[in-house]
Amino acid sequence: MVQRAPILFLSGSLVILLALAIPVLDMRLGSSDAGNNPPSYTSRRSYDLLSRGFGPGFNAPILVGFAVNDAAAAGQVEQLPAALKQVEGVANVSPPIFNQDRSAAVITVFPSTEPQAEETTDLVHRLRAIVHQSFNGSGTQALVGGTTALMIDVGDKISAGMPLFFGAVIGLSFLLLMAVFRSIVVALKAAVMNLLSIGAAFGVLVAVFQWGWLGDIVGVHREGPIEAFIPMMLFAVLFGLSMDYEVFLVGRIREEYLRTGDNTESVARGLSLTTRVISAAAAIMIAVFLSFALSDQRVVKEFGIGLATAIFVDATIVRLILVPSVMQLMGSANWWFPSWLDRIVPRVGVDRDRPASPAARQPAPVIPD
Repeated sequence: MVQRAPILFLSGSLVILLALAIPVLDMRLGSSDAGNNPPSYTSRRSYDLLSRGFGPGFNAPILVGFAVNDAAAAGQVEQLPAALKQVEGVANVSPPIFNQDRSAAVITVFPSTEPQAEETTDLVHRLRAIVHQSFNGSGTQALVGGTTALMIDVGDKISAGMPLFFGAVIGLSFLLLMAVFRSIVVALKAAVMNLLSIGAAFGVLVAVFQWGWLGDIVGVHREGPIEAFIPMMLFAVLFGLSMDYEVFLVGRIREEYLRTGDNTESVARGLSLTTRVISAAAAIMIAVFLSFALSDQRVVKEFGIGLATAIFVDATIVRLILVPSVMQLMGSANWWFPSWLDRIVPRVGVDRDRPASPAARQPAPVIPD
Protein backbone atom coordinates (compact mmCIF):
# COMPACT_ATOMS: atom_id res chain seq x y z
CA MET A 1 0.00 0.00 0.00
CA VAL A 2 2.81 2.43 0.88
CA GLN A 3 4.65 1.71 -2.36
CA ARG A 4 1.54 2.26 -4.47
CA ALA A 5 1.05 5.80 -3.10
CA PRO A 6 4.43 6.86 -1.69
CA ILE A 7 3.82 10.61 -2.01
CA LEU A 8 0.54 10.39 -0.09
CA PHE A 9 2.05 8.38 2.76
CA LEU A 10 5.19 10.52 2.82
CA SER A 11 3.16 13.72 3.11
CA GLY A 12 0.80 12.32 5.75
CA SER A 13 3.57 10.96 7.96
CA LEU A 14 5.56 14.19 7.73
CA VAL A 15 2.50 16.22 8.76
CA ILE A 16 1.99 14.00 11.82
CA LEU A 17 5.64 14.11 12.87
CA LEU A 18 5.98 17.87 12.39
CA ALA A 19 2.73 18.49 14.28
CA LEU A 20 4.05 16.45 17.21
CA ALA A 21 7.35 18.35 17.11
CA ILE A 22 5.83 21.86 17.07
CA PRO A 23 5.86 22.25 20.90
CA VAL A 24 9.67 21.94 20.82
CA LEU A 25 9.76 25.57 19.68
CA ASP A 26 8.51 26.56 23.15
CA MET A 27 10.81 24.26 25.14
CA ARG A 28 12.26 25.77 28.32
CA LEU A 29 15.03 24.02 30.22
CA GLY A 30 15.18 24.20 33.99
CA SER A 31 14.91 22.03 37.05
CA SER A 32 12.05 20.57 39.02
CA ASP A 33 11.67 21.31 42.72
CA ALA A 34 9.48 20.35 45.65
CA GLY A 35 6.54 22.09 43.98
CA ASN A 36 6.47 19.34 41.33
CA ASN A 37 6.11 16.54 43.88
CA PRO A 38 2.73 14.87 44.46
CA PRO A 39 0.50 16.64 47.03
CA SER A 40 0.93 13.65 49.36
CA TYR A 41 4.61 14.53 49.87
CA THR A 42 5.49 16.59 52.95
CA SER A 43 7.95 18.62 50.88
CA ARG A 44 5.16 19.60 48.47
CA ARG A 45 2.81 20.64 51.29
CA SER A 46 5.58 22.70 52.87
CA TYR A 47 6.33 24.33 49.53
CA ASP A 48 2.67 25.29 49.05
CA LEU A 49 2.35 26.68 52.60
CA LEU A 50 5.44 28.86 52.18
CA SER A 51 4.19 30.12 48.81
CA ARG A 52 0.79 31.05 50.25
CA GLY A 53 2.28 32.67 53.35
CA PHE A 54 5.22 34.57 51.88
CA GLY A 55 4.66 34.62 48.13
CA PRO A 56 5.75 32.27 45.33
CA GLY A 57 9.25 33.70 45.25
CA PHE A 58 10.01 32.68 48.82
CA ASN A 59 10.94 29.23 47.50
CA ALA A 60 13.37 30.79 45.00
CA PRO A 61 15.87 32.84 47.04
CA ILE A 62 18.71 34.44 45.08
CA LEU A 63 21.97 35.04 46.93
CA VAL A 64 24.26 37.96 46.20
CA GLY A 65 27.70 37.38 47.70
CA PHE A 66 30.44 40.00 48.21
CA ALA A 67 34.17 39.93 48.86
CA VAL A 68 34.57 43.25 50.73
CA ASN A 69 37.95 44.97 50.64
CA ASP A 70 37.52 48.07 52.82
CA ALA A 71 35.09 50.06 54.94
CA ALA A 72 33.93 52.17 52.00
CA ALA A 73 32.99 49.07 50.08
CA ALA A 74 31.10 47.78 53.13
CA GLY A 75 29.03 50.94 53.14
CA GLN A 76 28.22 50.48 49.48
CA VAL A 77 27.05 46.94 50.19
CA GLU A 78 24.78 48.21 52.98
CA GLN A 79 23.11 50.64 50.58
CA LEU A 80 22.50 48.05 47.86
CA PRO A 81 19.26 46.47 49.25
CA ALA A 82 17.37 49.74 48.86
CA ALA A 83 18.35 49.86 45.19
CA LEU A 84 17.54 46.18 44.58
CA LYS A 85 14.03 46.60 46.00
CA GLN A 86 13.25 48.89 43.07
CA VAL A 87 14.21 46.26 40.49
CA GLU A 88 11.30 44.79 38.54
CA GLY A 89 10.45 41.29 39.75
CA VAL A 90 11.92 41.70 43.25
CA ALA A 91 9.49 41.10 46.13
CA ASN A 92 11.84 41.59 49.06
CA VAL A 93 15.53 41.99 49.90
CA SER A 94 17.19 41.08 53.19
CA PRO A 95 19.73 43.35 54.88
CA PRO A 96 23.35 42.35 54.22
CA ILE A 97 24.86 39.82 56.61
CA PHE A 98 28.61 40.34 57.23
CA ASN A 99 31.13 37.93 58.63
CA GLN A 100 33.03 38.76 61.79
CA ASP A 101 35.77 40.86 60.19
CA ARG A 102 33.37 42.37 57.61
CA SER A 103 35.43 41.01 54.71
CA ALA A 104 32.49 39.16 53.21
CA ALA A 105 28.75 39.72 53.00
CA VAL A 106 25.64 38.14 51.57
CA ILE A 107 22.24 39.56 50.58
CA THR A 108 19.18 37.40 49.91
CA VAL A 109 16.82 38.55 47.16
CA PHE A 110 13.31 37.09 46.98
CA PRO A 111 11.66 37.28 43.55
CA SER A 112 7.95 37.85 43.08
CA THR A 113 7.64 34.75 40.88
CA GLU A 114 8.14 31.04 41.51
CA PRO A 115 11.49 29.28 40.94
CA GLN A 116 10.57 27.74 37.56
CA ALA A 117 9.01 30.89 36.10
CA GLU A 118 10.66 32.49 33.09
CA GLU A 119 10.44 35.84 34.90
CA THR A 120 12.70 34.46 37.64
CA THR A 121 15.31 33.55 35.03
CA ASP A 122 15.13 37.05 33.61
CA LEU A 123 15.51 38.49 37.11
CA VAL A 124 18.72 36.54 37.77
CA HIS A 125 20.28 37.90 34.57
CA ARG A 126 19.02 41.39 35.41
CA LEU A 127 20.50 41.27 38.92
CA ARG A 128 23.86 40.15 37.59
CA ALA A 129 23.96 43.11 35.22
CA ILE A 130 23.02 45.56 37.99
CA VAL A 131 25.48 44.16 40.53
CA HIS A 132 28.30 44.08 38.00
CA GLN A 133 27.62 47.69 37.01
CA SER A 134 27.36 48.86 40.63
CA PHE A 135 30.66 47.36 41.79
CA ASN A 136 32.67 47.48 38.58
CA GLY A 137 36.08 49.01 39.32
CA SER A 138 35.42 49.26 43.08
CA GLY A 139 37.67 46.37 44.01
CA THR A 140 34.75 44.51 45.57
CA GLN A 141 33.78 41.26 43.94
CA ALA A 142 30.01 40.71 43.76
CA LEU A 143 28.45 37.51 42.42
CA VAL A 144 24.84 36.32 42.08
CA GLY A 145 24.30 32.68 43.02
CA GLY A 146 22.22 30.31 45.09
CA THR A 147 20.24 27.22 44.14
CA THR A 148 17.86 29.10 41.85
CA ALA A 149 20.69 30.75 39.93
CA LEU A 150 22.61 27.47 39.79
CA MET A 151 19.74 25.65 38.07
CA ILE A 152 19.41 28.52 35.59
CA ASP A 153 23.14 28.40 34.85
CA VAL A 154 23.05 24.62 34.31
CA GLY A 155 20.18 25.01 31.83
CA ASP A 156 21.96 27.81 29.97
CA LYS A 157 25.22 25.85 29.82
CA ILE A 158 23.58 22.70 28.51
CA SER A 159 21.52 24.68 25.97
CA ALA A 160 24.67 26.31 24.63
CA GLY A 161 26.44 22.97 24.24
CA MET A 162 23.57 20.96 22.76
CA PRO A 163 24.07 22.02 19.10
CA LEU A 164 27.68 20.81 19.21
CA PHE A 165 26.65 17.57 20.94
CA PHE A 166 23.82 16.92 18.47
CA GLY A 167 26.07 17.70 15.53
CA ALA A 168 28.78 15.31 16.76
CA VAL A 169 26.33 12.43 17.26
CA ILE A 170 24.63 12.97 13.91
CA GLY A 171 27.93 13.40 12.07
CA LEU A 172 29.50 10.24 13.46
CA SER A 173 26.34 8.24 12.77
CA PHE A 174 26.25 9.54 9.22
CA LEU A 175 29.85 8.49 8.60
CA LEU A 176 29.30 5.04 10.08
CA LEU A 177 26.12 4.34 8.08
CA MET A 178 27.75 5.64 4.93
CA ALA A 179 30.61 3.17 5.42
CA VAL A 180 28.25 0.30 6.22
CA PHE A 181 25.67 0.76 3.44
CA ARG A 182 27.96 2.42 0.84
CA SER A 183 25.34 5.08 0.24
CA ILE A 184 25.16 8.81 0.91
CA VAL A 185 21.38 8.96 0.53
CA VAL A 186 20.69 6.16 3.03
CA ALA A 187 23.00 7.70 5.66
CA LEU A 188 21.50 11.17 5.20
CA LYS A 189 17.96 9.78 5.27
CA ALA A 190 18.67 7.90 8.50
CA ALA A 191 19.90 11.06 10.23
CA VAL A 192 16.84 13.05 9.15
CA MET A 193 14.38 10.28 10.10
CA ASN A 194 15.93 9.90 13.53
CA LEU A 195 15.71 13.65 14.09
CA LEU A 196 12.02 13.57 13.20
CA SER A 197 11.21 10.81 15.69
CA ILE A 198 13.27 12.46 18.43
CA GLY A 199 11.69 15.84 17.68
CA ALA A 200 8.24 14.28 18.04
CA ALA A 201 9.24 12.83 21.42
CA PHE A 202 10.55 16.19 22.63
CA GLY A 203 7.33 17.84 21.45
CA VAL A 204 5.23 15.40 23.47
CA LEU A 205 7.38 16.09 26.54
CA VAL A 206 6.80 19.83 26.23
CA ALA A 207 3.06 19.39 25.69
CA VAL A 208 2.66 17.09 28.71
CA PHE A 209 5.11 18.44 31.28
CA GLN A 210 5.44 22.11 30.31
CA TRP A 211 1.96 22.83 28.93
CA GLY A 212 0.11 20.36 31.15
CA TRP A 213 -1.74 18.47 28.39
CA LEU A 214 -3.02 15.10 29.67
CA GLY A 215 -1.37 15.95 32.97
CA ASP A 216 -4.12 14.33 35.04
CA ILE A 217 -3.77 11.07 33.13
CA VAL A 218 0.02 10.96 33.25
CA GLY A 219 0.24 12.17 36.84
CA VAL A 220 1.84 15.56 36.24
CA HIS A 221 0.80 17.55 39.30
CA ARG A 222 2.23 20.88 38.16
CA GLU A 223 3.53 22.31 34.90
CA GLY A 224 7.15 23.37 34.66
CA PRO A 225 10.23 23.44 32.43
CA ILE A 226 11.87 20.32 31.07
CA GLU A 227 14.81 19.06 33.13
CA ALA A 228 17.94 20.61 31.66
CA PHE A 229 19.76 17.31 31.12
CA ILE A 230 16.77 15.40 29.71
CA PRO A 231 17.10 16.46 26.02
CA MET A 232 20.79 15.58 25.89
CA MET A 233 20.34 12.19 27.57
CA LEU A 234 17.26 11.28 25.55
CA PHE A 235 18.92 12.31 22.29
CA ALA A 236 21.89 10.02 22.87
CA VAL A 237 19.77 7.02 23.91
CA LEU A 238 17.07 7.47 21.27
CA PHE A 239 19.51 8.07 18.43
CA GLY A 240 21.21 4.78 19.26
CA LEU A 241 17.92 2.86 19.46
CA SER A 242 16.68 4.41 16.22
CA MET A 243 19.89 3.40 14.48
CA ASP A 244 19.23 -0.20 15.49
CA TYR A 245 15.92 -0.18 13.61
CA GLU A 246 17.57 1.55 10.67
CA VAL A 247 20.23 -1.14 10.42
CA PHE A 248 17.64 -3.94 10.73
CA LEU A 249 15.44 -2.54 7.98
CA VAL A 250 17.86 -0.98 5.51
CA GLY A 251 20.38 -3.79 5.95
CA ARG A 252 17.78 -6.32 4.81
CA ILE A 253 16.68 -4.07 1.93
CA ARG A 254 20.28 -3.74 0.81
CA GLU A 255 20.77 -7.51 0.84
CA GLU A 256 17.78 -7.92 -1.45
CA TYR A 257 18.97 -5.11 -3.72
CA LEU A 258 22.41 -6.66 -4.10
CA ARG A 259 20.75 -9.94 -4.98
CA THR A 260 18.04 -8.70 -7.38
CA GLY A 261 18.96 -5.15 -8.43
CA ASP A 262 15.25 -4.25 -8.18
CA ASN A 263 14.65 -1.37 -5.76
CA THR A 264 10.87 -1.81 -5.52
CA GLU A 265 11.06 -5.51 -4.79
CA SER A 266 13.93 -4.99 -2.35
CA VAL A 267 11.99 -2.41 -0.31
CA ALA A 268 8.88 -4.61 -0.18
CA ARG A 269 10.84 -7.74 0.68
CA GLY A 270 13.04 -6.05 3.29
CA LEU A 271 10.06 -4.43 5.00
CA SER A 272 8.03 -7.62 5.11
CA LEU A 273 10.91 -9.62 6.61
CA THR A 274 11.86 -7.11 9.34
CA THR A 275 8.47 -5.72 10.39
CA ARG A 276 7.82 -8.39 12.99
CA VAL A 277 11.29 -8.11 14.51
CA ILE A 278 11.11 -4.31 14.74
CA SER A 279 7.53 -4.32 16.07
CA ALA A 280 8.26 -6.97 18.70
CA ALA A 281 11.40 -5.22 19.91
CA ALA A 282 9.58 -1.89 20.00
CA ALA A 283 6.63 -3.33 21.91
CA ILE A 284 8.95 -4.69 24.60
CA MET A 285 10.80 -1.39 25.01
CA ILE A 286 7.61 0.68 24.99
CA ALA A 287 6.13 -1.48 27.76
CA VAL A 288 9.31 -1.12 29.83
CA PHE A 289 9.61 2.64 29.30
CA LEU A 290 5.94 3.30 30.00
CA SER A 291 6.37 1.64 33.38
CA PHE A 292 8.62 4.56 34.28
CA ALA A 293 5.59 6.82 33.97
CA LEU A 294 4.11 5.14 37.04
CA SER A 295 6.78 6.73 39.21
CA ASP A 296 5.95 9.70 41.44
CA GLN A 297 9.13 11.47 40.41
CA ARG A 298 8.82 13.95 37.56
CA VAL A 299 12.27 13.21 36.14
CA VAL A 300 11.56 9.48 35.87
CA LYS A 301 8.22 10.21 34.19
CA GLU A 302 9.94 12.44 31.63
CA PHE A 303 12.42 9.72 30.76
CA GLY A 304 9.73 7.07 30.43
CA ILE A 305 7.27 9.06 28.33
CA GLY A 306 10.00 10.53 26.14
CA LEU A 307 11.59 7.15 25.41
CA ALA A 308 8.27 5.35 24.89
CA THR A 309 6.97 8.05 22.54
CA ALA A 310 10.11 8.09 20.42
CA ILE A 311 10.24 4.29 20.12
CA PHE A 312 6.55 4.09 19.21
CA VAL A 313 6.82 6.83 16.57
CA ASP A 314 10.05 5.43 15.17
CA ALA A 315 8.82 1.83 14.91
CA THR A 316 5.47 2.77 13.34
CA ILE A 317 5.32 6.05 11.44
CA VAL A 318 9.01 6.30 10.58
CA ARG A 319 10.12 2.71 9.84
CA LEU A 320 6.86 1.33 8.46
CA ILE A 321 5.66 4.34 6.46
CA LEU A 322 8.19 7.14 6.06
CA VAL A 323 11.32 5.11 5.26
CA PRO A 324 9.64 2.81 2.67
CA SER A 325 7.92 5.71 0.94
CA VAL A 326 11.17 7.70 0.68
CA MET A 327 13.14 4.70 -0.58
CA GLN A 328 10.42 3.91 -3.10
CA LEU A 329 10.51 7.47 -4.47
CA MET A 330 14.31 7.59 -4.61
CA GLY A 331 14.60 4.35 -6.60
CA SER A 332 18.13 3.38 -7.55
CA ALA A 333 19.40 6.72 -6.25
CA ASN A 334 19.17 5.19 -2.76
CA TRP A 335 22.44 3.41 -3.42
CA TRP A 336 24.37 6.24 -5.08
CA PHE A 337 27.96 6.29 -3.88
CA PRO A 338 30.66 8.08 -5.90
CA SER A 339 33.54 5.86 -6.95
CA TRP A 340 36.13 8.26 -5.53
CA LEU A 341 34.38 8.17 -2.16
CA ASP A 342 34.14 4.38 -2.33
CA ARG A 343 37.92 4.22 -2.55
CA ILE A 344 38.38 6.49 0.47
CA VAL A 345 35.76 5.21 2.90
CA PRO A 346 36.73 1.94 4.59
CA ARG A 347 34.43 -1.04 4.18
CA VAL A 348 32.58 -1.76 7.40
CA GLY A 349 29.79 -3.94 6.07
CA VAL A 350 26.99 -5.93 7.66
CA ASP A 351 26.62 -7.93 4.43
CA ARG A 352 28.72 -9.02 1.45
CA ASP A 353 29.01 -6.50 -1.35
CA ARG A 354 30.67 -9.08 -3.58
CA PRO A 355 30.33 -12.86 -3.83
CA ALA A 356 32.93 -14.89 -2.05
CA SER A 357 36.03 -16.02 -3.89
CA PRO A 358 36.03 -19.51 -5.52
CA ALA A 359 38.47 -20.77 -2.91
CA ALA A 360 36.14 -19.69 -0.12
CA ARG A 361 33.27 -21.64 -1.71
CA GLN A 362 35.19 -24.97 -1.74
CA PRO A 363 34.04 -27.47 0.88
CA ALA A 364 36.33 -27.88 3.84
CA PRO A 365 38.58 -30.95 3.69
CA VAL A 366 37.53 -33.97 5.72
CA ILE A 367 40.09 -34.87 8.36
CA PRO A 368 40.06 -38.58 9.23
CA ASP A 369 39.85 -39.65 12.85
